[in-house]
Parts: sequence; structure tokens; C-alpha cells
Amino acid sequence: MDGNIWQQVLQIAFLLEMINTVPFVIGIFDHPLQNLFIPVFLNCWLAKRALESMVNDFHRAIHRTQSAMFNQLLILISTIICLIFTFICGVEHLQRAGKKLSVFDSFYFCIVTFSTVGFGDVLPDIWPSKLLVVIMICVALIVLPIQFEELAYLWMERQKSGGDYSKQRTETERHVVLCVSSVKIDLLMDFLNEFYAHPRLQEYYVIILCPAEQDAAVRRVLRIPMWSHRVIYLQGSALKDQDLVRAKLDNAEACFILTCRCEEDRNAADYQTILRAWAVKDFAPSCTLFVQILKAENKFHVKFADHIVCEEEFKYAMLALNCICPATSTFITLLVHTSQGLEGQHSPEDWHRIYGKCSGNEVYSIVLKESIFFSEYEGNSFTYASFNAYNKYGICLIGVCPDDTKKNILLNPGPEHIMKPLDVCFYISLTKEENSCFKRGCKNSPKTQPPTSSAITSMGTVAIDLQELSIPSSLGPSLSAETNISETRKPNMVPVLELPDSPSFQTADMFSDQSKNPYQPYTGDEGSNDYVKGYPPDLPYIGSSPILCHLRKKKTPKCCMQLEKTCNHKDEEDVKAYSLKNKLIIVSAETTRNGLYNFILPLRASYRSENELCPIVLLLEHDCHCLAVL
Repeated sequence: MDGNIWQQVLQIAFLLEMINTVPFVIGIFDHPLQNLFIPVFLNCWLAKRALESMVNDFHRAIHRTQSAMFNQLLILISTIICLIFTFICGVEHLQRAGKKLSVFDSFYFCIVTFSTVGFGDVLPDIWPSKLLVVIMICVALIVLPIQFEELAYLWMERQKSGGDYSKQRTETERHVVLCVSSVKIDLLMDFLNEFYAHPRLQEYYVIILCPAEQDAAVRRVLRIPMWSHRVIYLQGSALKDQDLVRAKLDNAEACFILTCRCEEDRNAADYQTILRAWAVKDFAPSCTLFVQILKAENKFHVKFADHIVCEEEFKYAMLALNCICPATSTFITLLVHTSQGLEGQHSPEDWHRIYGKCSGNEVYSIVLKESIFFSEYEGNSFTYASFNAYNKYGICLIGVCPDDTKKNILLNPGPEHIMKPLDVCFYISLTKEENSCFKRGCKNSPKTQPPTSSAITSMGTVAIDLQELSIPSSLGPSLSAETNISETRKPNMVPVLELPDSPSFQTADMFSDQSKNPYQPYTGDEGSNDYVKGYPPDLPYIGSSPILCHLRKKKTPKCCMQLEKTCNHKDEEDVKAYSLKNKLIIVSAETTRNGLYNFILPLRASYRSENELCPIVLLLEHDCHCLAVL
């Protein structure tokens, strides 16, 4: 108790109250002391203390958590004002005993003294004034550096965290938010290069929300003039609402959540991504959400996202397609990466120049009735339009968004799809039709965009859902009800549905219209005695789609699947015991993964001929260290 009393007594505020109050109270009862001068101007320090308390209470009332910088700046300004006011009033009062100074002269002397200029035209001539000047200079040299140091520290910390994206800027500017756990140079460069490659997105701001502090390499990249005024780095977490408020996520056009691929525990990396996706969707339900997931079994937890890219699904599907058609992964890589087609043009090797030029191919879109390339194929089948457009113009028609649905982008829908005037055609070309020489000769050249309301979802690239690689047209309506995006989502969601070619398409005449020869689904009458067409009996993880594929009529015993030892059904510890006719496809891995499901299914797709089915051998380092033939 005693310690608290002395603590209150020795406070500067209490001493100032006593200096200004006690002489006034004594002067009431003692008339000679009524003429005693009371330094009322010292009450400015009490007013400063009351102002700080009022601002702190106000910030607590409105639950403002980012007021440290404002408070410190307020303290610094009020301290400087109080020092100047005390100096002016003190010198003006004390100089009444000597050479009198006006208030303006005292202010002039104060500024000249604190600025260390010292002209010498105004000087105190009595010792009390000189003592006050010495005291005020000592106080200023002690108090002000401390205030400036705290302000500089807060400013540096704020610079590290990136500050805030102001609410006023969201009213006139468009921005997207990139949420990552750590920023890598290659990831950042790839994202910014691809994002700003589209002309419509060059006016967007990119807000990077990352819990890690900027390193020197990232800081150098963000200082590149091309991005320095368009990319803002905020240090924060997507799991905190206050950081999402700083990034103004509720006003963002889209949010990208990327997973760190360098993590040793890929499941842990996915768990962080899932939590961030939940937090973002809960904070801004209407914001378009793009999510990257590493493992296929974790994709189910972010099904609410508008667009999902599963690395494991995509990787294994590309490996499987490479087995069917070599260099498929190279083709897809060049297609999704933006290039000007200028790479290798100065190389003496011919293939370097061809490779570099063809790397400039991109995916573009246009409405059929407004297209020079495709308008003449109105009423014809998709295969007829695709084949003849390639022969005539050298472009590749790969998909179409039908006018009657406006929901699904059909990749290679086959001859059963009839081209309509309002269908949006997606094609691969070195340049879009509007910039080609064919378009320049046409007077009417309106530019069109895919049926989306956001530039983020219509960048000209096609996002393929690898879970739907082989859904025949007869099963399309039933399965699309399960795989399409919910009706409650924003109208700018355009999922992609890939339909396989029909068997008749592989042998038909490309120059004839095949609209009268629709795709006939499998009836079960054809096929050899070894395989039947059906759905896999077991799904490896929740969320995997059932796909029609080739299945053996008779299940192979598990003992026969292990090549490192013999069993009752075979005597050799070698693949020759199976008398396989086709060449093997060997997959070397540390252990089995659920993602292998996406590798096997394209190689066993129902639209593939049984003669093309190659045995798949799994060479595993762990588990049973065996070879398994599928």
C-alpha cells in the first residue's frame, strides 16, 4: 500500500497538479499570496496526458488493434507542442524582470534555439531565463530522441509487415490476394509472369499475404519496375481475420491459395492449405477462390472452392498420357506457360527455332457467329469443324462452351455436338483471331469474351478436371449433376468437362460431316473374353470420381501380383511367367500412393482398344519391395 501511495505522489502529473493547485488554494486564504504567479501553462502536459488516455479508450471501444503507429505519432507531436509552448510561456514570463520579450519574440527565440541556428539577435539577459533555456534544451535532448526512436522502430516493423491496403483504394482499384505459407522466388516469378501476361489483368494489384518476413531475394524481385507499383507484400496469416481485413479480401476479385511444394510432409502442407481455404471462405464467401492441393485424398476437404488444382492428380495423369502419347507433358507445359514464341529463334538448330516458335501457342476463345475461323461450320459437328479449321487456318479447336448450358466447357465433345451460333469456341493458336491477318480484312470485328463475368476466370487458359477424363455422352447428364459446381455459386464459374472420342470417330472420314453419326455408348456386346467395361470396385479416396474403364472378368489373386516370390499359380519370379504380349510400363516409386489411381485409369480408359492395354509394373522401394503387374 505504501509503495502505491509513493508511486502516485512521485508521478509528474501529480506534481504538476500540486504546483498549479496549492498556490491557488493558499492564495484564497492569504491575501498577500494572491499576487503569486502560478505557471498555469504547465497544464498543457496534463492536457497531453488526458488526450492520450482518451485516444486509447476510443481505440479500445472500437476494437482497433492497429493503432500503435497512430498513438506513437500522436505522442511525438503532442510532446513537441508542449515543449515549445512551455518554453515560450516560461521565457516570456521570466523576461518580465529584465528585457521584456513579446510572445512572438519568445516563439522566434525558441525555434532558433531548438534548431541550433542561434542568430543571437534575441537573448535572455537574466539568470532565471538562462536556467530555463538550459533545462528545456536538456529535456528536449532526452525526451525527443526516445520518441523518435520508438516511432522509427514502429515504422520499420510496419514496413516489414507491409502495412494495410486502404479501403479507399478498393473503391477505384481492383486487386487479388495471394495466400502462401512461404514465398519462393520461382513460385513468385511464375505467378506474376503468368498473371500479368493477360492484358486485362495488368491493371490489377496483387496483395501477397504471407506469415514469413520478406527476405532479400523477394525484396529485390518486388522492386522490379514492372511489378513494384502493382505488387504489395503484407506480412500476415490468412487464419487471422485482422490480416484478411488488412488485405481487404472481402473486396478482392479473387483469392489464390498456393501450397508449399518444398515441405517434407506433404500432408502437413495440405492441412495448412485446407485451414486457410476454410478461413478465406468463411470471411469472404463471395470471393472467387483458387486452391492448390498436393495430395489427391485432401481435395475433398476443399470441394467448396471455385477452382481446384491437385498436383498429384495432374502429375500422374500427365505421366499416363506420356505413355500413350510421348511429349504430352511438354505440350501441356508449353500451353499453360505464356510465351511470345521468340525463344531459340537465333539458334542454328532447326528444331530449336521450331520448338521456340510453337511454344507461343496459347488457348483463346471466341463466339462462333462472330468468328472468321468457325462461323462457316455452323450446324456441323464438332469433329468436322475442328478438322477442317485446322486444314484451312492451321488452328486447333479443342473445346466448346455450349450456348444451351453456359456452365460446362466440353473438351473434344465428339461428333454428337452440333456447332451453334452462340457457342464459345476454345482454340489453340499462335495469336488470337482478332490479331490475325484474317481478321484485318473483315470490317466487323467485335471482340468477345467467354461467358464469364470476371477477368480472373476468363484468362484464356483451360483448367481441366482430371477426375473426369473419360465420361461418355450417355453418362454425362447423370454424372454432371454430381460433378458440376453448385447452383448457389457465382455465375462466373465455368467448369470443364472432357468427353472422349467415339470409336467411330477414329476410323471415320474427316472431310465428311459426322453430325448424323452420333456416339453410341457401350452395350457390352463387343470385347474379348479377358476384359469387361465397368467402374472400379473400390475408390482409393473420398472424392474420386467413378470412371468407366477396362476390368478383368476374373480377379487376379494377390499372390500372383507379387513378383519377388512364387505362388501356386506361377513358378517363376519373373514377369515372363505372365506371357505378356505388349510392352511394360514400369513405375518406380518409394511406396504406393493414392495418386496412382489417376495414373492407371487413363491407361485403362474404356475408349482405348484392348490391344493397346500395356501391363503396368510398380517398382516400389518400401513396403514389400516387389513388382506388381496390373
